[in-house]
Amino acid sequence: MNNLERFLSYFADYDHKTALILNNRNYSYNWILERIEYWSYILSEEGIEKSVVGFQGDYSPEIIALFFALMGLKNILVPLGVINQQEQKRYFDIANLRYILSIDQAEKLVIEDLKTIVDNTTLSQFIKGESAGIILFSSGSTGTPKGMLHDCDKLLSKYNHGRKTLNTLAFLSLDHIGGINTLLYQLSNGGITVLTDDRKPENICQLIETCHIELLPVSPTFLNLLLMSESYKNYDLSSLKIISYGTEVMPENTLLALANAFPGVSLKQTYGLSELGILPTKSESSESKWVKLGGEDYQVKIVDNILWIKTNSAMVSYLNAPYPYDDQGWLNTGDVVETKGDYFKILGRQSEMIIVGGLKVFPQEIENILIQMPEIDQVTVFGEANAITGNIVVAVVKPTDLSIDARKMRQLIQSYCQEKLQSYKIPVKVYLHSSEHHNHRYKKIRSQVKEML
Repeated sequence: MNNLERFLSYFADYDHKTALILNNRNYSYNWILERIEYWSYILSEEGIEKSVVGFQGDYSPEIIALFFALMGLKNILVPLGVINQQEQKRYFDIANLRYILSIDQAEKLVIEDLKTIVDNTTLSQFIKGESAGIILFSSGSTGTPKGMLHDCDKLLSKYNHGRKTLNTLAFLSLDHIGGINTLLYQLSNGGITVLTDDRKPENICQLIETCHIELLPVSPTFLNLLLMSESYKNYDLSSLKIISYGTEVMPENTLLALANAFPGVSLKQTYGLSELGILPTKSESSESKWVKLGGEDYQVKIVDNILWIKTNSAMVSYLNAPYPYDDQGWLNTGDVVETKGDYFKILGRQSEMIIVGGLKVFPQEIENILIQMPEIDQVTVFGEANAITGNIVVAVVKPTDLSIDARKMRQLIQSYCQEKLQSYKIPVKVYLHSSEHHNHRYKKIRSQVKEML
């Protein structure tokens, strides 16, 4: 029995127990098994086996069943999520995508055959094997996204049944390693997973109330929007036990405000990378950003303040970047950390660090200060080359008052930061833009914000 067969055998054990909830309708584990069998038959009839297959659509019971059916036929899966045409072309080219699948309103499979010939050496070699694969893409926060090939058999090997579950919202999307981790953990342990395609704070709060959600796994960006909207004040969220956050650095003020707004809820920091999966973590406390990392097949070490990780369930390789592991299988995460005994604090990505006159500046530190200004709705900070200091600090701001101009905002920022930041950390240039600073994953993408200018 391979790991997929073992994983799906759990579904038979859970039988008619509720697995998924979407739009107030319950779907059982037995229902998922029946739909996996149905989609497997359809895919086989269409000859879609051992191919690179992209599928479009947010979480839905049918997409989830299709996900496992594709895996069973040893395809390489490419969850596409919500992407624009420019991203589509990049993803299609990187992944050598052969088919694009979607499910229409009549629950029929729509197939587009791109007739692509696989010319990527890593993909060609993998297809010759006996395992299904999955390709995930980095958010491209600092440039071109990287395609990452995972072995599904290794990925599924981490999930065993018998562990505790909570009613959980599937917030992080299926094209995100965190979203896949949530789904696989819940399904392997007989949990209830609530699905939605509306991730606005108001709707999320309504789902927590109506579906008695106990675990909310989200991003710091979403949590900041939730606090600003004050939607949580309008609903009964007493079922909520844990809010877990990851995907980006949590601002200190957001964490403290969250702890104040949800005093009875445990705030848990998570850590993961698309290359490695989601690590077991233990936060020092709900108000602390210090966290323990590792355990259960994950090893960690620090080299020159950079976090390195090793695991047997890591990705096979990048598709469009050099092989990233050293000769002992360690991966440089690029995350700069501080240590305190067994605890770590993630400061930010080394690639995003701004060097001003030889001094190191993390954008998150400045954003954490600026977002506290009542005039600022969203803010993104990055560096810009400068002949004198090497770099200067630049801020792109979405103002709360759209009538304010950039010159006035710059004056307000510099005055506000005077006693809160060293002079070299205070933004020299300020740009205003009314667009959102996050993508569909509710993660801040610095490269996209730069492209707004």
